[in-house]
Amino acid sequence: MPVRRFTRGLRFQLTASYGVFFTLLLLVLAFIFRTALASNINIENSANQSEDWGALKGYLRVERGQPEFHYDHEDPDEAATASRLRSVYLIMDEKGKVIEETPSFTALTILPASRMPATERIKYDIQSGVVTWEAHDEEGHPYQVRGGVWGDMFETNRRYYVAIARSIVYSRTLLQNFTWLCWGIVPLAIVAGCWLGWINAGRALGPVLQVARSAQRISGSNLSLRIPARGAHDELDYLINTFNQMIGRLENSFTQIRQLSIDVSHELRTPITIIRGQLEVALFTAQTSEQYRDAIVSSLQDIERLSQIVRALLLLSQAETGQVVLQKSPLDLAAVVRDITEQFEIPAEGAQVHLSASVADEPLTIEADRVQIERMLSNLLSNAMKFTPEGGEVCVKLSKRDNQAELVVE
Repeated sequence: MPVRRFTRGLRFQLTASYGVFFTLLLLVLAFIFRTALASNINIENSANQSEDWGALKGYLRVERGQPEFHYDHEDPDEAATASRLRSVYLIMDEKGKVIEETPSFTALTILPASRMPATERIKYDIQSGVVTWEAHDEEGHPYQVRGGVWGDMFETNRRYYVAIARSIVYSRTLLQNFTWLCWGIVPLAIVAGCWLGWINAGRALGPVLQVARSAQRISGSNLSLRIPARGAHDELDYLINTFNQMIGRLENSFTQIRQLSIDVSHELRTPITIIRGQLEVALFTAQTSEQYRDAIVSSLQDIERLSQIVRALLLLSQAETGQVVLQKSPLDLAAVVRDITEQFEIPAEGAQVHLSASVADEPLTIEADRVQIERMLSNLLSNAMKFTPEGGEVCVKLSKRDNQAELVVE
């Protein structure tokens, strides 16, 4: 289970993806470089062989049945070239008789005439082209051999078969060393790349882990905690800002819930206390049915008030969640304001607050939900009575401005 959890980790997956990509890239580059090196080596070997073949035509002559090399013996370059050409070469006449064959050429495993493999055999008496093939000496060293029929270049226009060989040990060693170098470096480079990928993935995921640890410290008691932005203005900063905004919204919601709990406890405590007191007084002091009836009626009124408070709280909760559906209809706002204001005249007298209303006599019709409008105005007047000191004044004003109605409670 821990192994599976480790392999499913984002850091491991990033490192594995980086390692696979790096491995494929190195293998492709190694293949391309080796192919290019092999092609360049073959081109260089062919150019050197063509140069030797052309030089051999300039130096070699057959006089009185014997091959002779004509060159300037005082020129060190021509002497070195002629010496190299004479070191590994073969010449035969038209009948296949070997005129001269150096020991180095004899030691090659692929030879003309009867000892040459069938796939590379050259019929000197019918072929006039030039053929190049590869041979090996007794020690396994590779040689590049070029052979062909020469005519009209020697005495009496006789034709001869000529072949020369050039060692390509250095070229093959170079290619082999490069191959082994690739096999040695590529695995080390892959391991180093995976290690660097693991480190880089850890550095890249470090801020994410920091955000996760910060998020774990946030709870309902410390919603004011915020995750500091890195200032890089990248995707992670965008994630941090979004997370902080979400925490801000949660903090506001928790604050509203706590405030709602306080309001509920405050609003419900008073009517419940009144109902309990009235019932206790009736239980211990009432002696007639009329007294019991009065206590019950008063309790029912307070219960109705309690029900209105509960409905108001439910309505508040629905309004905050966007679940209130307004039932709009044509409504005379002036008549509603007059009715609600008259209902608060007695409570205003009890609070020793002067209540006045300035409402036009003509109807002021609007499209609204009557229940919510009455509830809104009742809440405004109730709060005004509660927070206006004795001897103060509460004014309700309703006026028309252009195509709108303006309601003011002050």
